[in-house]
Amino acid sequence: MANYPSDPGMNPGLRRPRPTGPADHSDNRWLPPLDDSARRHRSASDKDGFGPSRSGPGAGEKITVTRAAAYRSREMGTKMYGLVHRAATADGADKSGLTALTWPVVANFAVDAAMAVALANTLFFAAATAESKSRVALYLLITIAPFAVIAPLIGPALDRLQHGRRVALAASFVLRTVLAVVLIANYDGATGSFPSWVLYPCALGMMVLSKSFSVLRGAVAPRVLPPSIDLVRVNSRLTTFGLLGGTMIGGAIAAATEWGFNLFQMPGALYVVVAATMAGAVLSMRIPKWVEVTEGEVPATLSYHGGSGELRREPERPRAKARQPLGRNIITALWGNCTVKVMVGFLFLYPAFVAKAHQASGWEQLRILGLIGAAAAIGNFAGNFTAARMKLGHPALTVVRAAIAVTAMALATAVTGNLLVAAAATLVTSGASAIAKASLDASLQDDLPEESRASAFGRSESLLQLAWVAGGATGVLIYTDLWAGFTTITAILILGLAQTVLSYRGESLVPGLGGNRPVFAEQEGVPAGATAGTHE
Repeated sequence: MANYPSDPGMNPGLRRPRPTGPADHSDNRWLPPLDDSARRHRSASDKDGFGPSRSGPGAGEKITVTRAAAYRSREMGTKMYGLVHRAATADGADKSGLTALTWPVVANFAVDAAMAVALANTLFFAAATAESKSRVALYLLITIAPFAVIAPLIGPALDRLQHGRRVALAASFVLRTVLAVVLIANYDGATGSFPSWVLYPCALGMMVLSKSFSVLRGAVAPRVLPPSIDLVRVNSRLTTFGLLGGTMIGGAIAAATEWGFNLFQMPGALYVVVAATMAGAVLSMRIPKWVEVTEGEVPATLSYHGGSGELRREPERPRAKARQPLGRNIITALWGNCTVKVMVGFLFLYPAFVAKAHQASGWEQLRILGLIGAAAAIGNFAGNFTAARMKLGHPALTVVRAAIAVTAMALATAVTGNLLVAAAATLVTSGASAIAKASLDASLQDDLPEESRASAFGRSESLLQLAWVAGGATGVLIYTDLWAGFTTITAILILGLAQTVLSYRGESLVPGLGGNRPVFAEQEGVPAGATAGTHE
C-alpha cells in the first residue's frame, strides 16, 4: 500500500501518476521476480516453529514452579522472536533483501547508542564547560569541523562506487571495530577517561563512519524495495527497527554493561561497540548481490541548467555525461529538511553545554538532559509512526509546514528562555524531522526515474548530514543561555525557511539551487528523445 494518493487528478501537474498493474508489480527493476511458493513455505514453517507447543510441562512430568516458569519464559521468548521475525519479513521483505538490510541498520543504531554511553562523561560533558573555552574550541575543531569537509564528498563518491557497496557497508563497521579497540587499549581505569590525542580522532572517525553508513544505506535502500510497499514505508520501517532494536535495546545493554564493568575499571560500553560492529560487518555481507548492479544508473545533480517553468524543457547545451537534475518538489523538500536538520544537530549538543555551564548539581544536569532526551525520543518515534500512516499527497507542502513548525518553536524558546518550552521544541523538531524525511523520500520516488534514485538518495543523505553538522557546530559556539542560543539558531532557521518557501514558489535566494526549475526535469547531457521513457 502506498502512503499517498495515486490519483493523478488530485494534484494535476504536480505529481506523476503511479503505475498500475498486477499486485506484485514493483518499480525495482533489479529485484528478481517474487513467487508465492517461498512465502507459503515460510508461513508453514512459522506456524510449525512459532505455534504453541502441544507438549507442556505437564506432559508426563510433575509440574513444579521452576518448570512452569521456565516453560512460560521459553514460550514468551519464542512468541517475541516470532513477532520480530514476522515484522522484519512482512510484505516480501525477506525475498527483496530488505530484511537483510534491516539488521545492519539496527547494528548501526546500536553502535551509535553504545558510543554515546561510552563517551558521555569524557567527550560530551568533559568538553561542555563554559570556563574551558580552549577545550570547547578543540572539541569543535577536531570532532565537528572536519566532518563538514568530508560530508560533501560522500555522495559523489557513491556515484563512482560501481561495485562493492556491501563491502563499503561492512568496512564502515570494521573500521569502527578498530577504533573501539584503540580506545579500549588506551582506557585509564583510574580516572575513567582517555588521552585527548586518542579520544578526539577516534570520536571523529566514529562520527564520520556512522554518517557514511547512513549515506550508503540511503543508496542501497531503493535496490531492496519490495513490490507491495514504497520507499517511504521502507525507510520508516528501517528507522523504527533501528530506534527500537538499536537505540533503546542496544543503548540499555550498553548502559548496563558500562555500569557493571565500571566495578572492574573497564569500559563496558566499548565492548558492546566491538560486538555490535563485528555483527554489523557480517550482516552487511549477507545483503543480496543485486544491490551491486549499477548498469544504467544516471547520477543525480542538485544544479539545473535548463529553463524554468511547469513544463519539461530540454537542456540548452547537452553534456558529455548524462545527469538527472532534481525537480522543484525535491529541491523544496531538501531545503526544508536541511533547515530542520540544523535544529536537530543544535539540540544534540547544546543542552549538554547548558547543563554543564551553569554549575548545576548532578541531578539537575540529569533532569535537563533527561527531559530533552525523552522529548527527542518520543517525538522521533511518534513522527516515524505518523509518517508511515499519513497520506503524503503533496510532500513539498508537508515539508514547508514542518519547517515552519520547527522555526516557530525555536522562536518561542528564544522569547521565553524556558526549559519546558525547549523540551516542547525538541519534541516538535524530532517529530517534524521524521515526517519531513518521509516526505522527501516520497518526492524522490515519485519525481525521479528509477535509474537516478539511488544516486539521489545518497546525495540527499550527504546534505542532511552536513546540515546536522552545521547545527551541532552552532550549539558548540553559542553562549550557554537558552534565550541566546535559541535566538541564534532561530535566525539561521528563518533563512532556511525563507529559501524553502521561495523554492516552493519557484524562486530562490541561491542561484541555481532553488525552485526555479520544472517539477520534472529532463536529463542533461543526452540527445533529445533519448530519455523519452524515463518518466513513464
